[in-house]
Amino acid sequence: MYAFVSALSAWAIPAIIVFIPLYAYFRRVPVYETFVEGAKDGFQTSINIIPTLVGMMVAISVFRASGAMDWMVSMLRPLLDWVGIPGEVMPLAFLRPITGAGSLAFTTDLIKMYGPDSMIGRIASTIQGSTDTTIYVLTVYFGAIGIKKGRYALKVGLFSDLVGFIAAIVVCFLVFGFITG
Repeated sequence: MYAFVSALSAWAIPAIIVFIPLYAYFRRVPVYETFVEGAKDGFQTSINIIPTLVGMMVAISVFRASGAMDWMVSMLRPLLDWVGIPGEVMPLAFLRPITGAGSLAFTTDLIKMYGPDSMIGRIASTIQGSTDTTIYVLTVYFGAIGIKKGRYALKVGLFSDLVGFIAAIVVCFLVFGFITG
């Protein structure tokens, strides 16, 4: 069974890539022209979201450079220490909803500093996989299609990130024990 699933997964993507154009060809769809038209639309969408991306990147830079993130972490540090959550992972709660690349870089630094098998490394990795770049996603996708009122989507997305953050910590403590460091 394992060999069958491995072979199926190895051939699934190439089969789909071959099947779709062949199917379109036999249905008399102009495959190349349709692809080019879609590429034009994609390029125009990219141009349309550049101002939104620039604004978001400036906001992230200001947030980090101003010391606001460090201040927020220092304010939460006593509570985190009391609960037993390593404070080193707290910046991920602020970075992850905003930027995927920034949170990945921060996670990489934590893993280099504390090791991949440390509780901090495990929690950071689990947070990275359990949360999303909510603000980035809303900025790019809502900006691309012109949605102006995304307040409820933002609330639900950030709440989901909070739940993912807490669940990642709880799961790591349950699976790996209550060892810090």
